[in-house]
Order: sequence, then C-alpha cells, then structure tokens
Amino acid sequence: MVITKKALPRRTFIRGMGATLALPLLDAMVPAMSAKARGVPRFAAIYVGNGANMFDWTPPTEGIGFEFSPTLKPLEPFRKRTLVFTGLDNFPATDQGDSGGQHPRAAPAFMGAVHPKQTEGADVRAGTTLDQVIAERICRDSKLPSLEVAVDRNDVVGACDHGYACAYMNSMSWKTPTMPLPAETNPRFVFERLFGSGDTAEERQVRVREDRSILDGLTREISRLSRKLGGRDRAKLGEYLDAIRDVEDRIVRAESNNSNFEVPDRPVGQPETFRVYAELMFDLQVLAFQADITRVTSFMMARENINRSYNEIGLPEAHHSMSHHGNNPEKMKDFSKLNTYHVETLAYYVNRLQSIPDGDGTLLDSTVVLYGKGMSDGNTHNNYSVPVVVIGGPENGLTGNRHLVYPKGTPLANLSVSLLDKFGVNVETFGDSTGHLPLLSGV
Repeated sequence: MVITKKALPRRTFIRGMGATLALPLLDAMVPAMSAKARGVPRFAAIYVGNGANMFDWTPPTEGIGFEFSPTLKPLEPFRKRTLVFTGLDNFPATDQGDSGGQHPRAAPAFMGAVHPKQTEGADVRAGTTLDQVIAERICRDSKLPSLEVAVDRNDVVGACDHGYACAYMNSMSWKTPTMPLPAETNPRFVFERLFGSGDTAEERQVRVREDRSILDGLTREISRLSRKLGGRDRAKLGEYLDAIRDVEDRIVRAESNNSNFEVPDRPVGQPETFRVYAELMFDLQVLAFQADITRVTSFMMARENINRSYNEIGLPEAHHSMSHHGNNPEKMKDFSKLNTYHVETLAYYVNRLQSIPDGDGTLLDSTVVLYGKGMSDGNTHNNYSVPVVVIGGPENGLTGNRHLVYPKGTPLANLSVSLLDKFGVNVETFGDSTGHLPLLSGV
C-alpha cells in the first residue's frame, strides 16, 4: 500500500454518460497510517416459501460442532459462521380467527412478527420488518436505503388466497405496517437502479446489440483514477469492474433468450433456469454491497404458493405441489432435493461474499445473512419451529458452528430482537417477542 497524507472519500463516484459508478472500499480511502480498514455493517435476508421437509432439514445433533443435516450440508464449508435454529415459532402467521391464509401471512410475518390483516383491498397492514428497521439505522448515508429483489412474478394484484391481498404474497419487506416494498424481478432493472442508465429505450437497444457496457462511457475517468492508486487498489478496482462487466454480459444473455418481445422502457429478460437466475440476482446484491450502494438487501428466492418447476434438476412438479407430499416417502425425497438445491444457491452467495475483499477482511466479515421460511411443514401449513439459519461471525457479535434448540413456544421475533441489538438498535419488544434469544453470542 502507498501511504500518503491524503485519502479518497469513502463515498467516491465516477460519473460519465448515463452512469454513476460507486467504488469499492480501497486502501486509498483509509486515512494515512490508519490501524485498520473496517467494512461497514451489512444485512441480507433470504426467504424461501412453502416450508421444508423438516426431517432432512433439522440437524440430528445439537450444540457446538453439530452434524449438518442432508439439506444444510452445502453450508458446511461455512461451519464456523453458521447458526442453525430449531424451535422458533412464526406464531403471527397462524390462524387467529381467520381460517386459511397461511401462505400470504407467512412471508410478511417472518420478519415483521405481526399477524397480517385479512383484506383483499388496498388497506393492507402487517408490521415494519426487521430489515427495514436495520436499514433505518445503517443506511442513512447510502444511495439506496435498501434493495428488494425476487425471482418469481409479483405483478399479480387483487385477492390471492383466502381473502388476503396479493401484496402479502409479493413482499417480504415492509417499510411501514401499511407499505409493502415490491421486489424487483428484472435483473436489468436492478442493474440500472444500482449504476444508472440515463438513456432511451432505443439507445439501450443499440448498446445491447453492439455489446457495449455502461463502463465504456467511463473509460477516461477510470484511467485517470487508476493512475492515482497503488498496485493493490488497482487490482481491486480491476476485479470490481470485471465483476460489473460479467453481470452485464449475463443480463444480455438472459435478454437474448427472450427474442420475441418489443423493448419497453427497460429491456426485460429472465435466465432460463432458476439457478442461473438466482445467482445473477445474488451477484447484483454483492455488487450493491461492494460499492456501498446499500447495506441492506432482501431476496425472495421462492415465493409462497409458487408453481415454479425445476426441470434442470429433474423435478418437473411445481414447488407448491411438491410441498404437499402427503408424507409419501418418494415425494418427500423430491422435496428434500429441492430444499437442498435452494441451500446450494445460498452457499453460492455466501462464497461470493467471502471472496470479495473489503477493508482488511471480506464482505462476509461484515455481513449478517438471515435465511429462512415462514412455515415448517408445508404439507400441513405448520408455522411452528420454522427453518432458520443465520450466517455471521465474531465481527458481528455472533458465535457460529452451533445448532441451537429452544423450548416450545419461543417466538421467532426473539431472534429479530437479538439481531437488531447486533446492529445497535436496542428495542424492548418487536412484534410478539418475549425477550432476547439466549446463547446467540456464545455459550
């Protein structure tokens, strides 16, 4: 590292024609002779609907050094950072005088800890979600207060299930009790929200056809900045720009698979398989963290009641249908295969976070990842002892490599209270919480 008396501002941007490029944390942004460059805190929530085969999800042993279950096996490389929770109830998602509706209640209750109001109209009401409370605390100076993405259609409106509006199914993040945040499903929309475009639909179409990147309009500015940086910073900047180009290329390839459409205000296109689609969305979230565009993301990786099939792994039956396996051993085996496929995709994201330098550590060092479902047994629509995993580490005040089992009746919201505390948000209660979750920071 070249030590100088000057440092670049942490929030340095390169601006060009139609694009504003935020930079990752570089050595040159750390004040001269600073002892350590620390990454900013970040939070990511990932949700998968329709429950799980809990027999293959739940680890067979408890405590430190637990044995990973078949479904969670893809997370074993991150053992030291992994906390698995058993016994946490998503009680607000249960029937409370309104029959049915576990699917639309499950997602908003997962991080909101409030029983959603049964309505088919616009007067929806749930609870401000965990991610948004954290965002209010740590994203005040970010370009985006938070980023919400999904891979399943969320353009269905009106009534969706048992007298509940589709807004409950479409959103896992709620800014306020009456303001669900729609998740973006189009990779290019997400990309251009992060980095800008500023051009017309026709100009975008020409750029895609000519295989030009938004970075092409920033060549002079990037070259000028590179000359001011030390060798390590130049390498880090180069890797970051390569990642941006790679994501752009994958978006273009996805759009090329959808040739029979007219280009609207923004080009649209979806990758052919779930895995390719989800990994692209995860890479966009990694870029958002790397450039400090936002510090809070939520990803609905599979919506409740969704009928997506997974032919790429030999599962032609729809996701929701698979969850209603009727305790048939062969169908339960298929459902476990799907559950594991989702966890493998989560592992891809965690590995990406671990591979990106950030200050003197990696993005993973400063990130808490919450992964879970709003119901446990999808076959019976059970909201008790729901599947939950947290990936974090000592930098976040968490002690991993443990399977924690809590007494019957422990609210999932107790985990939310404890995670809020890790981000400097001290609250007495959150939703139906009864206190902090014991042992989260170690025995």
